[in-house]
Amino acid sequence: MLSQEYSIKIAHLYPKLLNIYGDFGNILALKKRLEDRNINCQIINFDIDDNSCEKIYDCNIFFMGGGQDFQQHEVANDLKKYKEFFSEKANEGNVFLGICGGYQLMGEYYKPHNMDKQEGLGLLDVYTVASSKRFIGNVSVKIKNELYNGTLVGFENHSGLTYFTSQKTKAIGDVIVGNGNNGEDKLEGAYKNNVFGTYLHGSFLPKNPQFADYLILQALVTKYKEKIILKVLDDEFENLTHESLFNKSY
Repeated sequence: MLSQEYSIKIAHLYPKLLNIYGDFGNILALKKRLEDRNINCQIINFDIDDNSCEKIYDCNIFFMGGGQDFQQHEVANDLKKYKEFFSEKANEGNVFLGICGGYQLMGEYYKPHNMDKQEGLGLLDVYTVASSKRFIGNVSVKIKNELYNGTLVGFENHSGLTYFTSQKTKAIGDVIVGNGNNGEDKLEGAYKNNVFGTYLHGSFLPKNPQFADYLILQALVTKYKEKIILKVLDDEFENLTHESLFNKSY
């Protein structure tokens, strides 16, 4: 069960470059839901000028938001230095969440228009290529049952088309409204072990409290290696927001 002795460290990766469409709200949502359960939460920003991953070595959740192609290119170049570190943290079962550009950089590579291919971390077996069409609008998703029975809502704004390269990485869910990964297979997001990527902005976690708690639980279990039951929070407002957006087109 929970006690005040539990703590979680969250690494906010490249917040100066990858933080559009309210992505910082995902960090705030995790922090609030941890603190409402008397779980100590520490947020550590990690940027290009840090030059070392030492200060985020013992983090339990790693978050990377979205950005424009130029900012993604800068981040991709910096990530090359830490690819082995992040692979090690993912293999240990630590939680990763990438939103849009962050999702693309957690894959194998992203090929934008008129720029060199950007190498990703390879934590997810996906690749992304830019298209001439931009997907903009609300998205509703039915989560795959192997995660948990539920739905997701969010807002997509991307021209990248993301495809799977291995069955070891699975889609988070099936698209009900919107385009998702590529507008073709009606799948949204990707996950492998505790690494998750999605195109849902808006912010994502405040409107999807059940998914936020799923990430928190995975992080706690990985860190403490024991059965943990999260205290139930009053999510009336969050659930009303979720329901008001579900199955609504832009």
